[in-house]
Amino acid sequence: MFTGIIQAVGSVAGRELRGGDLRLTIRSNQLPLADVQLGDSIATNGVCLTVVELTGDGYVADVSRETLALSTLSDLAVGSRVNLEKALTLSTPLGGHLVSGHVDGVGTILERREEARSIRFLVEAPKTLARYIAHKGSICVDGASLTVNGVDGNRFDLNIVPHTQQETITADYRPGSRVNLEVDLLARYLERLLLGEQAAEPAQPASGVTMALLAERGFLR
Repeated sequence: MFTGIIQAVGSVAGRELRGGDLRLTIRSNQLPLADVQLGDSIATNGVCLTVVELTGDGYVADVSRETLALSTLSDLAVGSRVNLEKALTLSTPLGGHLVSGHVDGVGTILERREEARSIRFLVEAPKTLARYIAHKGSICVDGASLTVNGVDGNRFDLNIVPHTQQETITADYRPGSRVNLEVDLLARYLERLLLGEQAAEPAQPASGVTMALLAERGFLR
């Protein structure tokens, strides 16, 4: 588990294709690694990766085919900057929100505009994720816990303040940039809970939480 509070920005120092998947070497002089052991997890642009080797100034991790298909890690080149966060402990302040490091989908930056000292981004999410994105709710973008400032269908906007620009890779985003998205864990579990006994049934083309289901459960009057 993670908090979505980025601890350091690193860069891709090595990229090696191995039998259809990928091995990444990440370098960061900012991320403290003294307490990191082989097998520990580090969120890399929001993707929970397992450390398989420590290099002194970074770590090596393998990326599976599934992760490559569901995230932007396949886009990374040597020199690409990445957000980094070590797994939380019981003493870690929960400054953001609970993040699993399991990417739900890839979004696209549609617009970027300066707004005083902040940067405002318009992001398009996959339509399947739209129901989990709420005005003033939390969303994880490339591992960073951010507040949704507005929602219109499957598009939402973010306001990135100067501190976040300095401590993450968000200032690098341009129209067309692809970003990893993880929706709020509570929203996903709540949807599953609302299905009740239907959750045990095979998925149907129109399955999920519908207005009819909400009315049946007493949530609508």
